[in-house]
Amino acid sequence: MKNNLSYRLIRPISNEKWQPITIPLVSILISFIAAAIVILLIGKNPLQAFYNLLQGAGIMPKPSYAGYKSMLTDFLSLLNAMTPLVFASLAVAVAFRAGLFNIGVSGQMLVSGFLATIIVGYSGLDAFIAKPLVLVIGIVAGGLMGGLVGWLKYKFNINEVVSTIMLNYIAQYVISFFIQMYYVDPISRQSKYISDEARLTLVNVDIANLKMDIPLGFLLAIIIAILIKFFLDKTVVGFEIKAVGSNRNAAKYAGINVGRNTVLAMTISGGLAGLAGVTYYLGYFASIQPKVLSSIGFDSIAVSLLGNSHPIGIIFSSFLVSIIDQGSTYMSSQAGIRQEISSVIIGLILLFSACGAYMKYKVSRLKEKEVERKEIES
Repeated sequence: MKNNLSYRLIRPISNEKWQPITIPLVSILISFIAAAIVILLIGKNPLQAFYNLLQGAGIMPKPSYAGYKSMLTDFLSLLNAMTPLVFASLAVAVAFRAGLFNIGVSGQMLVSGFLATIIVGYSGLDAFIAKPLVLVIGIVAGGLMGGLVGWLKYKFNINEVVSTIMLNYIAQYVISFFIQMYYVDPISRQSKYISDEARLTLVNVDIANLKMDIPLGFLLAIIIAILIKFFLDKTVVGFEIKAVGSNRNAAKYAGINVGRNTVLAMTISGGLAGLAGVTYYLGYFASIQPKVLSSIGFDSIAVSLLGNSHPIGIIFSSFLVSIIDQGSTYMSSQAGIRQEISSVIIGLILLFSACGAYMKYKVSRLKEKEVERKEIES
């Protein structure tokens, strides 16, 4: 009787075809229930808090807006913040597919953003040359860093987690030195602001008496997510990368060049991280803060897990996490809940997303027991 009841409860996620969608949705639902309990424990209304999150992110209207602002401008700001997160999460997902863990996305972002800043951001080049060049530099710089990690893994069997963490520190402090010595703004104590021609976000564009921030990289992020899906699912190289990630020994036995595909996967991952870097440091922001690694490089791990490392799933999971992040300030001011609660929600999403494999296992076991029960009854 107990097993029968358990099977009924898990039936909505028992279809293996739909599990890549249903299990993340269940994870999100459980995460928000847990977050609601936390909010209740501090004496606040969780429904009001979640509604304020949506208002702050431009999904729901606010009671009033400042001059030249509206729900649309808030939503465009959400897309602007979401763009580098999509690229960073795709970087993590590609490495995951090859059985690798690219925890160095933040460092790759920083190196790409810094090089694009000093080469193009301060150059005075025309926008039609500067903006594409920024993207190219991001891909090349990030790809070289990622490729180095893949080569160290293949050539010397150096664990990619160790090498990426070390490279994060190297990038953080070396670039901080150069910014503070040569490129620091004496007022902001950050790197000098880049030119508008090199920036990948059009800032304060006056349309219909509204001042909007238009993220030029957003459509590129969507297109690249689709291309990555096609590459991984429909090409020979994509199949080889997934084969290496599934079982390196079996892939080697089948004649697949494990070393080449390891380096290639990390190069692609680094290139995507580089795009995240330029859309962050030369898009969402226009300068670099010394000694600080972007949290996006670490949030992208949660986003990739939540999206089941699927490029299209990552778009939706990036959207959700960006809503929580962007809406936290307004939630704090309206509901009287500290902004750190948004980090708690993201942490809970990561926790329950990481349990996805366990959920699949439990569903499979319950299905087997249900089949056995029916056979006994018949």
